Amino acid sequence: MAEFHFLRPWWLLAVVPAGALTWRLWATEDAGRAWRKLVAPHLLPHLLTGREERGWFRPVTVLLVGWVLATIALAGPTWAREPAPFAEDTAVLAIVVKVTPSMKAEDVQPNRLARATEKVRDLLKLRPGTRTALFAYAGSAHRVMPLTTDAGIVTTFAAELSPDVMPVEGANASAALTAADETVKKSGRAGWVLWIADGVSPDEQKALEKYHAEGRAPVSVLAVAGEGPELESLKQAASVLDAPVVRVSPDNADVQRLSRNTRFSTVSEQAGGERWKDFGYWLVFPLALVALLSFRRGWMVRSAGGEA
Repeated sequence: MAEFHFLRPWWLLAVVPAGALTWRLWATEDAGRAWRKLVAPHLLPHLLTGREERGWFRPVTVLLVGWVLATIALAGPTWAREPAPFAEDTAVLAIVVKVTPSMKAEDVQPNRLARATEKVRDLLKLRPGTRTALFAYAGSAHRVMPLTTDAGIVTTFAAELSPDVMPVEGANASAALTAADETVKKSGRAGWVLWIADGVSPDEQKALEKYHAEGRAPVSVLAVAGEGPELESLKQAASVLDAPVVRVSPDNADVQRLSRNTRFSTVSEQAGGERWKDFGYWLVFPLALVALLSFRRGWMVRSAGGEA
């Protein structure tokens, strides 16, 4: 509630005429007010037959309560943000996949590379419409698919990745990450890089440190390796990049975590994908109750024509 404020605060000025009008109506309803100045208090009740004094529960009071509730609702009270319903997710995603013989290991079923491409498909299902580019690397880095919103094409090309088609042996991760970063920058949008790999060579550490020092696109890591030195090397590389590491899982918990990644949320906010949530509609229910009270027997007649 520390961020509580009103979206349309100028509506609160409507409370001022409400107070003045209520006071005027209250004085008009009080038919015995003028007689109190002329008649002795002990005689007044006998002269004003049928004009019993009423408490606070009067038509004027109900009118004031309804007016104030409506004013607050129109002012738009808010304290939390929500995704804009028609906002387009303009943040871009560059996916970098390691495609080396080690990715054919079957410690992750059916094998590391197949599981990696399955996760690409699952992630894009959770982020429909996201502009996505695909990169593959071994000893050299290659852009497989430029930025596109067609998730089907990206997943089709990802499924065809194989170490057999990579022209250079090795594992040059930094070259692939740099190429992905350049694509993000050329898009003119905020974006991030998803790096899918099973490990990284210690020789890459300096190149990764340079990548991070140059302020390039933020990176998240999806690790498709089992427990062991490969996973530890990937965690060390992620530490250099200040990147979160998500272990591949047999269900969708990993891609759901990636989709909720704070880095992705940050770039989405920069792209204008959120707004303040208007909680004024909750006041419709008490307003409806006030409206029902206005139909109480005799109130419409008395408020229109005065006391009977």
